[in-house]
Amino acid sequence: MKTLRTFAVLAVTMIAVPALAEGDAAKGEKAFKKCKACHMIVNGDEVIFKGGKTGPNLYGVIGRQAGSVDGFKYSKSLKALGESGFVWDEATLAEWVTNPKDFLKAHDQAPKTKMSFKLKKGGEDVAAYLASVGPKAE
Repeated sequence: MKTLRTFAVLAVTMIAVPALAEGDAAKGEKAFKKCKACHMIVNGDEVIFKGGKTGPNLYGVIGRQAGSVDGFKYSKSLKALGESGFVWDEATLAEWVTNPKDFLKAHDQAPKTKMSFKLKKGGEDVAAYLASVGPKAE
């Protein structure tokens, strides 16, 4: 009985805590330089990280519904994932940057995306950096 109670407490705790990657934001800022060819981080008039416009603005990506930046033309797969209610957190973003096509397959979507770049290591760090420069959770 004690084991069952312990398991139940653990399960409830895992559900209540948002998924977080174990990343280092300072390392992530350095690693983000690989992303800036396509992505920027801009909050209104505040340019946090100047970058390209091929990809969507990544300000506030953590906590944002996938495929939802107005004016950006996403792949049908990423748009469908977002329409299903999928919201980025640090862990899922770290997984996405490692291999976007495999990520889509794992989430029952066609492996079609405009993002062809794969970050071989440091995905957790980039996700931690993006969380650190985004809007603060209330």
